[in-house]
Formats: sequence, C-alpha cells, structure tokens
Amino acid sequence: MPTPPYSSWMRYFSPTAHHRRLGLVCLGVGVQQGPLPVVGPRVLDHHVAVVVTRGRGWFGHGGRPPQPVTAPALLWLVPGVEHHYGPDPAGGGWDECFVDFAGPAVEAYTDLGYVTPDRPLVPLSGTAGVQHVVDGIVRSARRGGPLLEVEAAAAVHALLVALRYARAGVSPHGDAVMDALTRDALLPIPVAEHAARLGMGLPELRGAVRRSTGEGVKEYLLGIRLSRAKELLARTDLPVAGVARRVGYEDPAYFSRLFSRRVGMPPVRFRAQQSVRGPVR
Repeated sequence: MPTPPYSSWMRYFSPTAHHRRLGLVCLGVGVQQGPLPVVGPRVLDHHVAVVVTRGRGWFGHGGRPPQPVTAPALLWLVPGVEHHYGPDPAGGGWDECFVDFAGPAVEAYTDLGYVTPDRPLVPLSGTAGVQHVVDGIVRSARRGGPLLEVEAAAAVHALLVALRYARAGVSPHGDAVMDALTRDALLPIPVAEHAARLGMGLPELRGAVRRSTGEGVKEYLLGIRLSRAKELLARTDLPVAGVARRVGYEDPAYFSRLFSRRVGMPPVRFRAQQSVRGPVR
C-alpha cells in the first residue's frame, strides 16, 4: 500500500455517561500536515474545531459557496450542518490540528461568544496557545490510562478559552475599551456615563462588551463589583454599607439584594463563611 503524501495522526475516544456529566467531552484529536485530501461534503452530530496553522485552502459550510482560508484560521464544524474543506494542493497543502467535542456546556460557550456557529470561519492572530492545549491532549492520548477521558474533557474547556484569545484583533490583556471599562467598573455611574467617558455611543459600547465577553455591560460590571465585594467581605471589617459604597452602590439594601440574587446568600452570611479575619464583632 503506497504511503500517502501527507502526515496524519489521530485518536478517537469513547467517553461514558459519567464523563458527559462534566459538561464537555473530547471525542477525538488529530494533527495533520501536507497536501491533505478534501473532507466532505459531510454532516456530523458533534462539534469540531479545526485549526489551520500553515498554508491556505477553502471551506464550504451550510451550502454556501466555499470561502478562501489562509492560516492561521479556525474552522467551526457544527452538528447538523453540511461542510467540506481542503487545502490548496498547489501550495503544498496545509498543517492543521483538530479536536472533536460535545456536551451541554457547548450551549453556554456559544451564548458567551466562545463558539460561533454563525461565524464558522474565524481568522486567528496566532496559534501557539491553541497548539499547547492540543499537544497536551495528544500527550494524554499517547500515554493512555484511566484518567484520559477526564484529562481530555478538561482540555476542551482550556481549548475554547485559548481559541477565544487567539482570535485576530483580540489582545490577551483586553482592548483599550475593555481595559478602561474594567478600570472604572467600581465608579457609581450609570452605563450611559461609562459610554460617554469612553467617547462611544451606548449601542457601540454594548456591542464591544458583547463581542469581548458574551455578556451585557451591566452583567460584566456587576461581576467585577461582586468579586471585589467578596474580597472586602472576606478580608476586612468594613460594614456591609461600607462595602457597598466601595463597589459603587450608595444604597446598601439594593446592594444586598443584588448580592443575594447573584451569589445565593446575603453579604453577612458570605462573610461568616469566608472571613479570614475571624468573627466580626
């Protein structure tokens, strides 16, 4: 049997129902280089992240005309949608890695903007972080053992985060808008004033935050404020009203309601459980 003119290594996993309770499971991993054969047209019942690290080619998805692909780039293959793709053989093919995955947590990652079925071809700024995660799955697969399925499942979560950071135009430290919004998150000002301070319209700010975090502006600010409030409750003797003011709320009763709804317990109970300063007298 002749040797193919390309290099291909892959492994497939069979997670159990117990593993699927982790929220995500890894179904397979592969690393390939060279003038690879065309994939599809086909339809899958799970998700695949195909990361092209070198070369160029094309990608057809959902019956739309094929789009050109230039590395580095991400191809999202989603369940129930026909796709086909392949490298340009005239350019020596391409290098790719892929991870097959499934689980109920995919929906949450989609809502947060980490998985983008409506944007199946995503330009990337680099692939070092993604390749590091994939290399870890490959090492686990080659080593085998009873922890393989759990290791691989945990790595899928890390992969989705690495892919989010790898998108073209996304800085690991956030862009200027997100940096400024984070810096001013504890100020007792409305969202409209945050937008004005940034020289943006409110719809523009909402769009920027949604693209970066998958959340609305208020939800993003609330998360920062509550994280800081938890630190103050656990590490200081400030009264709840003082904590509320430190994180941007003049009305301590309103702050307590927000805290209780989001955290699942009132501030005084959180302090009693988490305080590192002993009982507050």
